[in-house]
Order: sequence, then structure tokens, then C-alpha cells
Amino acid sequence: MCSQLYLGDNVNILRLAVPDASVQLTVTSPPYDNLRTYNGFSWNFEALARELYRVTKPGGVVVWVVADSTVKGSETGMSFRQALYFKEIGFNLHDTMIYEKINYVPLTHRRYEQSWEYMFVFSKSSPSIFNPIRIAKRTNSKPGKFLQNPSDKVFTPAHCDASGVKDKIAPNIFPYVIGSEKSGHPAPFPESLARDHILSWSNPNDTVLDPFLGSGTTGKMAIKTGREFIGIEISEEYLSIARDRISKVGS
Repeated sequence: MCSQLYLGDNVNILRLAVPDASVQLTVTSPPYDNLRTYNGFSWNFEALARELYRVTKPGGVVVWVVADSTVKGSETGMSFRQALYFKEIGFNLHDTMIYEKINYVPLTHRRYEQSWEYMFVFSKSSPSIFNPIRIAKRTNSKPGKFLQNPSDKVFTPAHCDASGVKDKIAPNIFPYVIGSEKSGHPAPFPESLARDHILSWSNPNDTVLDPFLGSGTTGKMAIKTGREFIGIEISEEYLSIARDRISKVGS
């Protein structure tokens, strides 16, 4: 599988290097709120959203992992504004999913602990691909259970458990253990998160994009699952980390 990694502003790179309707899936996590300046760089949300619409295939999907900062005691609501803008420019808000952090970091403040982030799933018309992760169905004789990989606490695809109990599509809250993967980036999402969305919304040989490449987690899992990959990163430091991680897949 091939990966194309670019250093530069994501809007400019997309305009210059990525054709219309050529990307099946984007999995990315932008800098949040006042972190619109990123490692000394800034980014243009509205222009990027329009470029993502242009490069996404009909039936393609954008997974936008985002949370809100709290400023002067109030959450900003920027995630909702971004979601509404994606709808304004033509995307469907196909699903509002939750990324649950099983081992969240406790903070000292006058509110319940922040243990999750949004995973907005935007689609260009109805998704053309959906390979759902499945879990064991509850039966009358015994409670159902998630079919999980005990090493990383995430769903694994299956059609029934070992006893032959029928299954069902997993719920739209995906739980992950965080902090176990050392990537050299201050805010990486779990490799399992990238993998689960890549398997769900694309097929082998499809093109996957991450315009905020960071340490390369989406790229690593795209190549590992047999997809083509395009990654864009404005920080030379992070691009170097991503290139190294992606190059080691399969080695």
C-alpha cells in the first residue's frame, strides 16, 4: 500500500495535490478551540471543510474527532458550530458518535469529569460503505457482552460469539483505553479508534486522508489495513515522527 505525506498548510496541499471526489474516508482530529494555533501554526476551519467536501467521493465519509475547551467556566460549543457548518456546505451529519476514554484523567473543577469526545460522522450523500462492528446480542438465558479484544478494550468484528449466540451492530459509543501508545504527539487518539473507523467506512485499496497528520496514527492504521493513505502535516517535527511510524508498518 502507498502513503503520500505532505508538509504544509492542509488547505493549500489539498487544492494542489488531491483531485475532486478521490477520497473515500477522512479520519482526523483538529486542534480544538483556541488551539487554532497549532505548534506555532494556524489553520482555517471553513476553508478546510470546503476542501474536504470537494475531495470526498459521493458516498464518502469524514470522521471529525473533536471536543470543546472550557473558557471562563463555560464550554465554547465550537464543536457544534463546526458540525453545523459541515451541514451548511452539503455534508449529511450521518451520526454523532462518542469516543469514551475509559481511563480518563481526573481534574479538579466544579463539574463531572470529562471522559469523552465527539466523533462526528459526516457523509457526502448516504455512506456507500458500512462494515459494522458487531457485538453479542443479549439473550433470555444470559446477559450479552461486548465482543472485545481484552488487550485494548475495543470492539472486534464478529458475527457470533464462541457459543453461537447471534450478534447485533455495536452502539455508537466506542470505549478506548488512552495513554498506552507513545507517539511523540501531545494529543494522539488511540490506534484502535482510527482502525475501527477505517474498517467501518472504507474497503481495502480505498484512499484514506488525514489533513492533521500529527504523529501518523491514521496513516499507520490505514496502511496496516490495506488502504492507500494521504497525510498532511504543517509541523516538520510531527511529520518526521509520522513518517517513521508509518514506514515501520509491516517491517
